[in-house]
Amino acid sequence: MRKKIWRFTVVLVLVLMVLTFTPLVVPERVHHPYFMGVPYTMWMGFLETLLLLGLTYLATRVHPGRDD
Repeated sequence: MRKKIWRFTVVLVLVLMVLTFTPLVVPERVHHPYFMGVPYTMWMGFLETLLLLGLTYLATRVHPGRDD
C-alpha cells in the first residue's frame, strides 16, 4: 500500500509541475490579473507551494525505503 501511495504522490508532483506553466496558473490575454489586490500568479504560487509541502510531507511518511 505504501508503494502505491508513494507512486501517487510522485505522479501528483509531476502533474503539478506541468500545470505550473499552463494558462491555469499564468493567465493568457490578461494585462493585470489581480485577486484581492495580490497578483493572481502569486496566489497560484502560494497554493502550489502549500500543495507541494503537503505532498512532500506525505511522501516522507510513505517512502518505500523508510525505516519504521
